[in-house]
Amino acid sequence: MLETVIRFFQEGGPFMYPIALVLMIGLAITLERFIYLGAVRRRNRLAFEKGILPLLRKRDYQRAMKAANSSDSAIASIMGAGIGRLLNNHRREDIEYAMEEGLMEVLPRLEKRTQYLATLANIATLMGLLGTIIGLIAAFTAVAAADPAQKATLLSESISVAMNTTAFGLMSAIPLLMFHALLQTRTNEIVDSFEMAGVKLLNIISDQFPGQSAA
Repeated sequence: MLETVIRFFQEGGPFMYPIALVLMIGLAITLERFIYLGAVRRRNRLAFEKGILPLLRKRDYQRAMKAANSSDSAIASIMGAGIGRLLNNHRREDIEYAMEEGLMEVLPRLEKRTQYLATLANIATLMGLLGTIIGLIAAFTAVAAADPAQKATLLSESISVAMNTTAFGLMSAIPLLMFHALLQTRTNEIVDSFEMAGVKLLNIISDQFPGQSAA
């Protein structure tokens, strides 16, 4: 199996190497993003469910603010912005705006480099097609000067080799697109958890001040 893969790679021509480089870069980004997003989810769960939320339910906003300030999690910074407005007797709308602003600050870190995967997938596909086209041009040029009895065999072999780059380009692009979709889904799940945490804070405020704003 390994020999087949090596032979396939060697017979594809020089464009196989830049495609492989694109694939390696994409896999490195994927691994880094999965590790980062997994760590964000764990820190958020620990900071909110174990620290901030129980204090909010007790209406102990001062300690909840301290818990948010002492945590380096993304959700703590968002909740801290909302709780800070609450402690300063701001309106409910002001608390919402503060948390939305905190989310906008956090979101770029969650989406960082993820969009590169779609771009790298397109690059791999296009480089595969370019390698095939250049290979076909070289093949037809070589066949034109070949013996007529060998033209059909030589042409079929040359086309087969040229198509390897397209195949490898697609083999690289498909998993990169799949990883891009998975990372987007994980990012959206984290953003949804931020929004749910904000809703819980606002509901707690509404329960404490029924029919009134947080002011």
